[in-house]
Amino acid sequence: MDQTEGGEPVQSDRVLINGTVTSLTLSAAGRLRWSEGGSHRCLVVEKEVLGFSTEGSRIKIRAVVENGDGICCIGSRGALVRKNFVFEPLSEYSLRLWSQKLQEYIDALGRPKRLFILVNPFGGKKSASKIFLDDVKPQLEDANVDFTVQVTKYQLHAKEVAQTLDLSKYDGIVCVSGDGILVEVVNGLLERDDWDAAIRMPLGIVPAGTGNGMAKSLLDSIGDPCTASNAILAVIRGHKRSLDVATIFQGETRFFSVLMLAWGLVADIDIESEKYRWMGTARIDLYALQRIFHLRKYNGHISFVPAPGFEAYGEPSSEIGESMGEVNICSPSQEEPIKVQKCGYQGPNVDLPNLSWRKIDGPFVSIWLHNVPWGGEDTMAAPDAKFSDGYLDLIIIRNCPKLSLLTLMTELNNGNHVKSPHVLYLKVKAFVLEPGPQTDDPTKEGIIDADGEVLVRGVGTYKCDQKTLMTYDKLQITVDQGLATVFSPV
Repeated sequence: MDQTEGGEPVQSDRVLINGTVTSLTLSAAGRLRWSEGGSHRCLVVEKEVLGFSTEGSRIKIRAVVENGDGICCIGSRGALVRKNFVFEPLSEYSLRLWSQKLQEYIDALGRPKRLFILVNPFGGKKSASKIFLDDVKPQLEDANVDFTVQVTKYQLHAKEVAQTLDLSKYDGIVCVSGDGILVEVVNGLLERDDWDAAIRMPLGIVPAGTGNGMAKSLLDSIGDPCTASNAILAVIRGHKRSLDVATIFQGETRFFSVLMLAWGLVADIDIESEKYRWMGTARIDLYALQRIFHLRKYNGHISFVPAPGFEAYGEPSSEIGESMGEVNICSPSQEEPIKVQKCGYQGPNVDLPNLSWRKIDGPFVSIWLHNVPWGGEDTMAAPDAKFSDGYLDLIIIRNCPKLSLLTLMTELNNGNHVKSPHVLYLKVKAFVLEPGPQTDDPTKEGIIDADGEVLVRGVGTYKCDQKTLMTYDKLQITVDQGLATVFSPV
């Protein structure tokens, strides 16, 4: 058998497959090769094998393979299906040796063995429970992964769980939900006394909500479709990558973000369209049209520390460093809507006064900050965003004709909106938002949306009587490079 690809054999023996004796080889590179029905077959253990079990004198290998007849070592990004492969060693000694060598190879991959699963039955189309039963649970069982399931019962339940969970019992936390549960978990971990160790817990996300921006960003990074099956497979394989975490703060109030922050048009569409939730995802498109043709602009100011190569944007500002220095040492602030815990992570240690701040004045149509490329499965908000580059991608729209804006919004699915002459697109290390009222009606303010949840409801906005974490006033964002860890396809 050809060993030029896959290295030296770790185990090789004659076995019985479908009533025929044939040679089976496990190479050092993790390729299982055999002949069957006159053709050569192969499984890549790391990529395709979930697990195996010994059943009497036989070994059953549980795998995911390309949906087709051929099985080869090249692999495919097509649809994957679960499939079992059974072989029977010709002696009890060979049976034990095959079981040992297979287990040793799988263990060496560093895959998670114990997972804590959070299932949000309320998000999106309320399909998370079915997705867990149909897609997640079978693959975890095939991979011999032990798991504990917690169904979330109310908003912030996942955050409470993350704050008190005994993390020593698990190798990762997986959210079967939209982005909201992942954000709750990150905030819960960072509010623990042991936050420094807790935030190193690998986090997985299986798309089962309205907004699946994180899952889409991770899977699209290698061109995989955003499906629950692909997402849980990425968790099982155990590959990890670092993820930037942004700290949004106002006085002593903190919110930890991993996805995005929006103010203006995008936030208005995202939050106010909830009144049409009965329409499903079509509500976004319908309300976007309404908001574009009845366009609002907001007064205000933004200040930022540009990444290298973006220093030409805006005008120099000498005041930000001093004022932000005061905020950074957590001086007492005005009365806040919600009492904030002072324990846990307080944000990155950044020497704000000595950074090179720049400033852009409004009015603005939209301000959008993004940590990852996709804001949802159909919205590539920031095509150049990286998971752990230490920067946020800033998308600014100031003046834009309505028809141009309509065209621009239709290109959100491929990221081409950032090429519009009406869009400023840059990367920033720190950011300050000073939101103002609507230009046409100074008695009305705006909404600030962070990771799909309302962070601020200004005067006169949709459901403005509801309490929010922060007030419609100056807030600051800083980035901690690679603070969190997520399960990733690669």
